[in-house]
Amino acid sequence: MSRPLRLVFAGTPEFSVPCLEACRASGAEVVAVYTQPDRPAGRGRKLAPSPVKQAALAAGIAVEQPETLKDAAVQAALAAHAPDLMVVVAYGLILPRKVLALPRLGCWNVHASLLPRWRGAAPIQRAILAGDAETGVDLMQMEAGLDTGPVLLEKRTAISPDDTGGTLHDRLATLGAAALAEGLARVLAGETLAATSQPAEGVTYAHKLDKAEGRLDFNRHAIELERQVRAFDPWPGSDAVIAGEPLRIWAARALDHTHETAPGSLLGAGREGIDIACGKGTLRITAVQRAGGKRIGAADYLNARPELRSLSSLGRGLG
Repeated sequence: MSRPLRLVFAGTPEFSVPCLEACRASGAEVVAVYTQPDRPAGRGRKLAPSPVKQAALAAGIAVEQPETLKDAAVQAALAAHAPDLMVVVAYGLILPRKVLALPRLGCWNVHASLLPRWRGAAPIQRAILAGDAETGVDLMQMEAGLDTGPVLLEKRTAISPDDTGGTLHDRLATLGAAALAEGLARVLAGETLAATSQPAEGVTYAHKLDKAEGRLDFNRHAIELERQVRAFDPWPGSDAVIAGEPLRIWAARALDHTHETAPGSLLGAGREGIDIACGKGTLRITAVQRAGGKRIGAADYLNARPELRSLSSLGRGLG
């Protein structure tokens, strides 16, 4: 009887956990899990294990947390696991060529976009920001370039007008696990997956998110700001100053209302929301968070700031 497929899994955030579970359920033997070193987290800045580490320890799987995979001793330790396949999902460390060549079947990556669109660190949020109608996950055979490898399997999903970075993240995490489970099942059944090279056209890069991107610029088109609010929920969030008060903006929608008011002016405030003039169109803010507070609807916020209703009739600036 042949031995089971030996698999090493590498991942770090919550997005990776469903794929780890798919590996465990596949019939392959997960011989080790690689994840980022524990990082400071929370108000106390205490060292906290990654979601993948927590899941691996709960399953009784050996966990490795090297600072880099470029070290010869780290590579030797990985080779000692004798993996047939390495599955990488949002790991956060670069795999050197020597590591890519270690497993008999190479290294697979689950990436949250339809490659070659949105290679890189933040494909989920960048797809929403760009107004893409569709995204998905690709199961890719890894090579030395950044998300440049041939695609083994692809699964697609529409981006709805209500999707946020959070809802799309969760859906793609589930979809990624389904793609990985299908790929593993086919390989375990003796199939060799066909690898399709990525087209040279249509390459875009999903650069890492920065907190500085969170500030809403009302000189822009309202639809762009709506997408920003959705894409940056839950992180890094979107911020604006409303009549002198800094707020986190959690929900907003673009209105096609035309106006001749300076961008950033308050156009209206009522139970349906707080309407802000933009470079083009109007942004209706429907959920906010005050400093030290919790997320509340616009109506509740206006109960605390009734003067905004009178300010709105004057088209008063917000800054």
